[in-house]
Amino acid sequence: MSQDSQLVVVTGMTGAGRSTAAKELEDLGFYVMDNLPPDLLKEAVTVLDQRFGHAQPIAAVIDVRAGHISEKLLEVLGVGFPGRRVTVLFLEADDDVLVRRQDAARRPHPLQGSGRLADGIQAERLAMESVRAESGLLIDTTELNPHQLKAKVAEAFGSPDSTNLRITVLSFGFKYGAPIDADMIADMRFLPNPFWHPALRDKTGRQPEVADFVKSQPGAEEFLTTYLSLLETVSAGYLREGKRFLTLGIGCTGGKHRSVAMTEEIASRLRRTGADVVAEHRDLGRE
Repeated sequence: MSQDSQLVVVTGMTGAGRSTAAKELEDLGFYVMDNLPPDLLKEAVTVLDQRFGHAQPIAAVIDVRAGHISEKLLEVLGVGFPGRRVTVLFLEADDDVLVRRQDAARRPHPLQGSGRLADGIQAERLAMESVRAESGLLIDTTELNPHQLKAKVAEAFGSPDSTNLRITVLSFGFKYGAPIDADMIADMRFLPNPFWHPALRDKTGRQPEVADFVKSQPGAEEFLTTYLSLLETVSAGYLREGKRFLTLGIGCTGGKHRSVAMTEEIASRLRRTGADVVAEHRDLGRE
């Protein structure tokens, strides 16, 4: 399903996974609004349409904290949202599962009042009954872990572009410190340093003379072949776990020659496989 012009209303039972679903929609490119009162939904969407245009997908998390949710939300949805396809995503789970999740979160149920947690859950089921009946997509999360829920949300609302793994290949110099946001780090200091060759010293790994020198060294091609094979396994695992972003840190001493050349080569080979890749050079130009 294309995500253009989508408006997804995320609602359902407390503890059924609304926050997880909202985070996944945000990763898919949606503008997400949390705990929005139903009577402000129309106004909020109008403002976002004016600012970003109808192509920006929007999601709104609406729950019983807003009060009288069924009556107000169904009234707003009945008016309609021109230019947008509206889907109500309702999340639910068995009572015993909701109780365990709420106990683990150590938070009272919003409708519990002075009663027991189970009383709050039953009150919420009654309050949400009409919205549940009108939902376009109902997901029972009783047997789902967060990764499985995210996968279901991605399947329902993602596009091929938004559900692909987005890879950043980042060169850096160890003398400036390793990047703290890198998921994996590879050290290119096992290759001879072009710095010690006067004809290459002032050039960078983005220039053909340096890139060719680095890639022609013993072990360079073996590293690339092995590393890309490893990335294929890791990438598949990331997607299974619902992770959409992977940052690869490629380091050398100063972040000018070896790491830059290998970053460009890794990014180029990944692009040839159809991966969504960007190459960045954190420390290039610092020397």
